[in-house]
Amino acid sequence: MRGSKTTRLAVAGCIFPVLLLAAGPAACQTSIGFVSLDRILREAPPAQQAQKKLEQEFSGRAQDLQRQADQLKKMQENLEKNAVTMSESERQKRDREFGDANREFQRKQREFNEDLAQKRKEEFERVIERANRAVREIAEAEKLDVVFQNEQVVWASTRIDITDKVIKALSEPRPGAK
Repeated sequence: MRGSKTTRLAVAGCIFPVLLLAAGPAACQTSIGFVSLDRILREAPPAQQAQKKLEQEFSGRAQDLQRQADQLKKMQENLEKNAVTMSESERQKRDREFGDANREFQRKQREFNEDLAQKRKEEFERVIERANRAVREIAEAEKLDVVFQNEQVVWASTRIDITDKVIKALSEPRPGAK
């Protein structure tokens, strides 16, 4: 998927200048905008709120996992330290207990990571949706012909960068929002 997006951007990047030249003087009227999604996801208040919400929602589980990791580490150290003095059956029993506890920890860690990734995706999709609406509104208000997002942009002039305007629009309360 990424390759196809890159290919489309490369083709658009090659065709756009040709179209501008072919269009003649009317092309001088073309207005271009640029928006940095990375900055929006870092700096916009809705993105920061989403990040805080995720941290609050998942911090308890993260702390539990850290405690379990610490317990596993102590369990392993104890097993290694005392393995020489334990009977073979006791050592095997402790090895089994450690293995079971380790598998349970890994299962919980996978679940945590999957849940966090899914929730992060949901939260930031909402932010991106709002940002896209703000970009459309700004583009229409400023009569921009095209707005590029930072996917493959190497450089963009601050003259065409509308990221600050989008962040400002996202900072303003939405009509009908709680």
